[in-house]
Amino acid sequence: MIALRRLTPEDWEVWRELRLAALRDAAYAFKTSLAEWQDAPEQRWRQRLTDVELNVLAECDGEPAGIVSGTRTDGTVRLLSMYVAPFARGRGAGDALVRAVVRWAGESRVLLRVFDDNEPAKKLYRRNGFVPAGLFGREREMAHPG
Repeated sequence: MIALRRLTPEDWEVWRELRLAALRDAAYAFKTSLAEWQDAPEQRWRQRLTDVELNVLAECDGEPAGIVSGTRTDGTVRLLSMYVAPFARGRGAGDALVRAVVRWAGESRVLLRVFDDNEPAKKLYRRNGFVPAGLFGREREMAHPG
């Protein structure tokens, strides 16, 4: 069973755990590196959860299984920092996280960028109503109409 929970700065440890796992397990999918965050102090983790408006945790059978963030700028929402732990892939966690950002966006358009060679992620986003909206170097922008 997948359960979602909105994170606050008080949840910085679970966010840190999954974000570092993402940067270790799927470094190819992110612009930032493990080295940039590995030794970050507690305050930096808390600040990340403060600065970005929406941060959601997925739990699969009670275990932290994935994270996603969203931020709103000029009427557009950006989906950021999407990650699902290997044990939870194929169990609906990714779909639930993407839908959480789309619901939060309401009528606003949702944009994201994904490396163009990351086929599993693009498939997830397409399955949830995103369509290609441009190519920026190695990054594919995808849009959900809201």
